[in-house]
Amino acid sequence: MSQAKGQTLTVSVHACADNVGEAAAERVAGLVRGNPTAVLGLATGSSPVPLYEALALTDVDLSAVAAFALDEYIGLPAGHPQSYATVVRSQIVELLGLSPGRVHVPDGEPADEVRAGSAYESEIRAAGGVDLQILGIGSNGHIGFNEPGSSFSSRTRVVALADRTRRDNARFFETLQAVPTHAMTQGLATIFEARHLLLIAHGPSKARAIQRALSGPVTEDFPASLLQRHPGVTVFLDEAAAALL
Repeated sequence: MSQAKGQTLTVSVHACADNVGEAAAERVAGLVRGNPTAVLGLATGSSPVPLYEALALTDVDLSAVAAFALDEYIGLPAGHPQSYATVVRSQIVELLGLSPGRVHVPDGEPADEVRAGSAYESEIRAAGGVDLQILGIGSNGHIGFNEPGSSFSSRTRVVALADRTRRDNARFFETLQAVPTHAMTQGLATIFEARHLLLIAHGPSKARAIQRALSGPVTEDFPASLLQRHPGVTVFLDEAAAALL
C-alpha cells in the first residue's frame, strides 16, 4: 500500500457491519470526549448508518458539536424524505442529540450556485475547520459527490451525478427517473482540509473500490485514491469490504 511521506493511514477490519460501526463510533466518541465542541463532517448513505446507530448508544454528549454535511441533492423540495437535509435531521441530528442550529447542510435550491458554494466554505472556515470527516465511498470511487474526473483542487459546487451513482442511489427512490441529476457537494480540496478522515465501508460491493482507493494509482479518475495523500486517515471495514487488500 503506497503512502505519502509522514502519512498515518490505519485500516481496521472487523467481522461485520455492526462491529465496523461500533469501532468507528468509538473513534468519534473519543474525539468528542476530548473536545466537546469538535466539528464533525457528516456523510449520508448506507455506509455510515452503523456508525451513527452505535454512537447513539455511547455515553458521549454531542450537544455542543458542530457538524457539516458533505452534500445535498439539487431540486428536491424542502422536506422531501430523500433530501439530505431531511435525512441528516431524522437519522443523525435527532438520533444523536445534536443541536439543530449547529448542523449545516448545503443549499439544495440555490439562487446562485457559486455564491452558495462559497458561503458553505465560509461557514466551515468560521467554525474552525472540520476536525473529523466521516466518509463513505461510491463504487466508482466518488467521495461526497465528487465523481471521477473531479479536480483534486475542487471546492464546494454543483456537480452532475454519474449514471452509476444515480443507479446506486435509486434504491432510495421509487424509480431511477426520480433520482436527482445534480447535487451540491463539498469539493475534494474542501474535504481534505479536515484534520482527520474516517472512511467506513462494508459489504463485498465495496471491495474493489477500497482496493483501488488504498492501493491503486492516485488519480482524479478515482477520487478516493486521494486518501493516500492525506496525513491522517482511518479506514473501518468489514471482512467483505477488505477482501481484496
